[in-house]
This record gives sequence, structure tokens and C-alpha cells, in this order.
Amino acid sequence: MTTRNPPHRGGPIGRRAARKRAVEILYEAAQRQTDAVTLLSDRVGEVQVDMVADYTITLVEGVTAQRERIDELLAEHAQGWSLERMPVVDLAVLRVGVYELLWAADVPDAVAIDEAVGIVKELSTDDSPRFVNGVLGRIGNIADRLRAIL
Repeated sequence: MTTRNPPHRGGPIGRRAARKRAVEILYEAAQRQTDAVTLLSDRVGEVQVDMVADYTITLVEGVTAQRERIDELLAEHAQGWSLERMPVVDLAVLRVGVYELLWAADVPDAVAIDEAVGIVKELSTDDSPRFVNGVLGRIGNIADRLRAIL
């Protein structure tokens, strides 16, 4: 019997798993109304270091550092949705997606969007993938211009 997401068996985890873990940490921080970087630091202390990928750390720290700008962009491009009205998990996925679109130079725009859609399919509602794809697609269409002014 094979599983879609085999358990961690030591060694580095892949980028999809690192992204998903970053979303989980951002979600938990939002639910607890605490700082995501502090929560991440606590998690790194609790588990084997290799179970929290360097890329998870990069994403959580990056989203936290750029959160104000990310949230401005999301509010502007979420067409009819305020951040407060969005499901918290969708918001966490969108924040990671926007961070990757604009600040992760080694991640192609299409990959950032596809990964966000894939993660939200696993973690949220049936309507969420279309919503996330639409918001990130609008931001992705102007990503080059945004990168130039950031």
C-alpha cells in the first residue's frame, strides 16, 4: 500500500512539504494570534532540525517580514474579499504564494501559483483552489512590475 504523503524518514524534505509546513505554521500563528517566526523557532526546538526544512524557515521568515506589503496586494487583488473574510488557511496559502511570486527569485511564477493551488486543494474548501488561482494569477500578471518597485 502506498500513501500520497509518506511519513518523514529522515533527510531533507521536499519543497512541496516545506511549503505546506510553512502554511501550517502561518495558520497556527494566526489562530493563536502570535508571531509566526516565534512559533517556528519553538517548533525547531521541539523536533529534529531536518524535519523543518530550510525552505520552510525561509518562507515563514519572508512572509512575516513582507506581510504588510503582501496583505496590501492581496486586499487589492482579491476582488470583493477582505482579508478578514477569507478562510485563514486560504490566507496563509496566498501569503506564501505572493511571497514566492515576488521575493523567491528561484521559483518560476507558474510554479508558485501551481504549488499554492495544490496545497489549498489539500487543506481547504472545494472553492478555494479557483479563488487562490485567480488572486495569484492577477498578481502574477503584474509580478515583473511589482518586483521592479519592491
